[in-house]
Amino acid sequence: MADISKIIREAAVKAQRETDSEPEGKLTGECKFPIVCEVGGGLEGAIACGTSIGYVNGTKGWLVYRGYNCFDLAEHSSFEETSYLLLFGKLPTAKELADFKKNLASYAPLPREVVDVLSSVPTAKTHPMSALRTGVSVLGMLDDNAEDTSVEAETEVAIKLIAQMGPLAGAIARLRQGQKPVAPDPSLSLSGNFLYTMTGKKPDADYERIMDVSLILHADHGMNASTFTSMVVNSSLSDMYSSITAGIGSLKGPLHGGANERVLHDLDEIGSADKVDKWFAEARKAKRRVMGFGHRVYKAYDPRARILGPLADMMTQGTKHRTLYETAVKLDGVVCSELGAEKKIFPNVDFYSGLVYRAMGIETAMFTPIFAVSRISGWCARVLEYLAGNRIFRPRAIYTGPTKAEYVPVGQR
Repeated sequence: MADISKIIREAAVKAQRETDSEPEGKLTGECKFPIVCEVGGGLEGAIACGTSIGYVNGTKGWLVYRGYNCFDLAEHSSFEETSYLLLFGKLPTAKELADFKKNLASYAPLPREVVDVLSSVPTAKTHPMSALRTGVSVLGMLDDNAEDTSVEAETEVAIKLIAQMGPLAGAIARLRQGQKPVAPDPSLSLSGNFLYTMTGKKPDADYERIMDVSLILHADHGMNASTFTSMVVNSSLSDMYSSITAGIGSLKGPLHGGANERVLHDLDEIGSADKVDKWFAEARKAKRRVMGFGHRVYKAYDPRARILGPLADMMTQGTKHRTLYETAVKLDGVVCSELGAEKKIFPNVDFYSGLVYRAMGIETAMFTPIFAVSRISGWCARVLEYLAGNRIFRPRAIYTGPTKAEYVPVGQR
């Protein structure tokens, strides 16, 4: 395969060249309440809290974790190191990273009870995100310290969940295929173990590296729906397991983590690059949502898509998936040409990620669990940051119903 680091560097250069003249953005600096802001439907524009964890500049197409841009982390870091950065606010020393990896490896094996529960329910017939949600709930029931909601105790739970989410998703993938789960190998990285527990085979080095890049790119992304959900649940001083279970439920939706599944459905439906123009014209006429394009925050090309697109190109060359990639590239060009300049609609992370996973031989239904295996780091980091100065989330709603209805006994209605 081509040099993966070179692909990432070239994506970074292209991103800088195309967005260098864009403004810096306004959502930075000191956060001091009360804050005056315009709030739209779905809490669009609302400021819920301050954070030093991650920053998304939608105008420039930036994704930053603790000050480090996603291109540098994808090229140089690992998912373990990035998770440490998100949780603890700094890049670890060599010893700190080694100790963190050792801690993760010790927590990675799943309790037998979790596998027993997943084996006793119709895991093969249900959506794997439902199984993942159940698995995390069982992990919480088995943890004697689950109800300790101190920052220290919840930090340890966060490390456990970062370690166990990959093996849990891997076990679900195998059960869906009628196979027995395999225990993680302590000599492998989190990304390597995720692939190993899904397939039962030691991963190809390039595949492991590409999965690691993907997990880094998905690890955190502002106040998205699943992150906010996790924080809201935890703000009541519920436990971390409950909070992450709620986050998984939110991520499952096709407007959030499930979008890359829908992208593949669209590309399969189109069939080939020469059919894109007709398909897109019909989709616009029917006012059909084209999955994988547009973002509530980004008004530029998603930086994650800048990396995943070339990786999809590299992985599909000479394979049966090449037609699908060529269809995606054509659709990318058509949508950007018609909607990019006017409406600032460009590909988001979901557009190419599914192609990468399909080229790796991963079942389409498992795409969203991959997202959870990564986003667990961002969820936990955001929950812990907010927990340190916790205030329960309690927005208001504007009542639009009657206020003086007269009660009529049931016999007179």
